[in-house]
Amino acid sequence: MGERRLARLNEEFDVRVDRRFLEIHPETPGEGMPISELGYPPDQWARMMENLERMGKAEGIVFSERTFTTNSHKALLLAEAAKKEGSVVFEALNEGLFRAYFTEGRNIGDPQVLRDVAKAAGVPAGRLEQAWSDAAYEERLARDHAAAAGIGITGIPLFIVDHRWILEGAVPVEMLREAAKKIPAGKA
Repeated sequence: MGERRLARLNEEFDVRVDRRFLEIHPETPGEGMPISELGYPPDQWARMMENLERMGKAEGIVFSERTFTTNSHKALLLAEAAKKEGSVVFEALNEGLFRAYFTEGRNIGDPQVLRDVAKAAGVPAGRLEQAWSDAAYEERLARDHAAAAGIGITGIPLFIVDHRWILEGAVPVEMLREAAKKIPAGKA
């Protein structure tokens, strides 16, 4: 949702995006686990999913029914490494990961699923293996996690506009637009 809304905002403003990644449930095992184990009361989960589906429909996003959650650690390492491949490859990977998990219901904690998504996005196999073996990517994720924790961030998406305004969640594009209008000319 945030990606689609940010893209619409970029049609009106020259937006500079610095993507940072935050692992929401690092305790989730690689094989995933049932949603029920996340601890949400069933009625709260149902409301959250109804809201997500409603917002997705407005953005042309189809969500599959989610019965399990997955560990996103390897996917986040891959995304961090894919930044080096340029925006076209990164955006294809980003969209592929989203579609694999939210639309197709695939386990993005499974290395083979990640290999398939990365290949389809044009990520070289060497970059994928580097993502999982180079300590620099682990360090970046840890640094971003610590920075997020330091200012109380616990969810995504999150937009920090001009180092002053924090907009948390899948906020309407109108809120993003209003924040962008407050940035002095030439500074966006």
